[in-house]
Amino acid sequence: MVCNNSTLLYRWKEWQPGFPMSIDADKYSDLPRDIQFDSDKNVDFTLNYSKGIENLFLNKFMNMFQSSWSDFEDFEKIFIGIKNTSSEYVMQHWKEDFLFGYQFLNGCNPVIIQKCTKLPDKFPVTHEMVSVSLEREITLEQEIEAGNIFIVDFEVLDGISANNTDPNTPQYLAAPICLLYKNTQNKILPIAIQLGQTPCKDTPIFLPTDSEYDWLLAKIWVRSADFQQHQTITHLLKTHLMSEMLAIAMLRQLPAVHPVYKLLLPHVRFTIAINTKAREQLICEGGLFDKANATGGGGHVQLVQKAMKSLTFRSLCFPDMIKSRGIDKKDELPTYFYRDDGYRVWEAIKSYVSDVVHIYYNSDETVQEDEEIQAFVNDVRSSGMQDFEHCGFPKSLKTREELTEYLTVVVFTASAQHAAVNFGQFDWCSWIPNAAPTMRRPPLNQKGVTDMNFIMESLPDRGRCSWHLGAIWALSKYQENELYLGMYPDEHFTEKPVKEAMENFRKQLAEITSSIKKRNEGKRLPYYNMSPDRIPNSVAV
Repeated sequence: MVCNNSTLLYRWKEWQPGFPMSIDADKYSDLPRDIQFDSDKNVDFTLNYSKGIENLFLNKFMNMFQSSWSDFEDFEKIFIGIKNTSSEYVMQHWKEDFLFGYQFLNGCNPVIIQKCTKLPDKFPVTHEMVSVSLEREITLEQEIEAGNIFIVDFEVLDGISANNTDPNTPQYLAAPICLLYKNTQNKILPIAIQLGQTPCKDTPIFLPTDSEYDWLLAKIWVRSADFQQHQTITHLLKTHLMSEMLAIAMLRQLPAVHPVYKLLLPHVRFTIAINTKAREQLICEGGLFDKANATGGGGHVQLVQKAMKSLTFRSLCFPDMIKSRGIDKKDELPTYFYRDDGYRVWEAIKSYVSDVVHIYYNSDETVQEDEEIQAFVNDVRSSGMQDFEHCGFPKSLKTREELTEYLTVVVFTASAQHAAVNFGQFDWCSWIPNAAPTMRRPPLNQKGVTDMNFIMESLPDRGRCSWHLGAIWALSKYQENELYLGMYPDEHFTEKPVKEAMENFRKQLAEITSSIKKRNEGKRLPYYNMSPDRIPNSVAV
């Protein structure tokens, strides 16, 4: 390991056991001045939440904890300040099975749906249960073989402690499994839901043929589980914490004159600062996360610890992540825009990174001989990932191709992947029943007992809804002076070939943006979260 002033200035620290390592700073003001926000950009989560609550006219509900809504129309009272066509569409159609299924492809958390090749023993769905939902007049087994059945399993939530910070409001979590069916119109529809991981009489399998309220509440539970998994694993761990870990290793091991430092700097800008603020105000004990989330009060820490046990380097490589879930073929899922746009952005980034790598490294040997690059990747693996055996992060890089892929992961994670899972939050989660941040009754354990009152007592109270809305409003906002993918006003590179590579990158991004815009024309529910003109360079939004 190279020992220099940077390794002394930027020190590793384990914020919680089993987490990826973060910066050694208890509070934002402890950070080295170089990585603090500049004067134009400061982030205060508490202030931003309060602004959100004010802008959405929620002040009158803010302290109404324990106070239930009376029915779904009542929720519209907190929807009054929301002028957003996607949110309004969700409000109008959220009960419909097609929109429920669509969100697993193009909602906030488009990373967990996978092709079902065999029904797990813990989810004993039979053909008789779902035959009425199948349109091709073949058996469930044959539908699985034909590639028309998909599954979403929230096993990671099993055993996680629910928020108990408010003695007046018990809060609950579930670890559901949901079976989805691609119908003859290529819509993805839910056909069976189990609200736990162990089949028994207290964990019935809910079906679209059950009573309207039973089926609706089962779907609400799945959407709530999806929200928890999204916030803590997809968003916090796999974009913010990964980006910070990579940023620290870069600052520790690469000098400012190194071409890889220059390449990565715009994509780690303010990352350590925003994460430090989050640990200080948002995800700390007694922080804002505890106010309205079922995984607050420590559950979010358990979730990250659990998710880290299966997090691998390959799972951060976009094409591998898609392929591992069996959903890489466009003809099988033609409306999976997250995948299609993600592939194109990944390839554009990879092409640009490859150009830069080939300008500075004329052979694989030059990569192997670059001690600073080897120290960088070794620091990520040995320190950042604490040398976890399963993680698959390389300890060294041997070829230009390996270096290109590694740097593409860094750039893509911080920019495109973060944008895809962050900026849709207000669209999809502002209509509370579609993304309940917490639930106030235990998961439904029998059929035929649900009515509107039961659902309202299960959904979050008025106060928690207000905090939730203020939070997603703050998190989903773009900054006034946002720098989007391909915008590099601080010219770290002066060499002509790199400038040409950069220009070519911008052209590719512009073409992708243009084709996404064209595809979205006339769509009631456009998908633009992976459009390059809406992808900030780094996670520090």
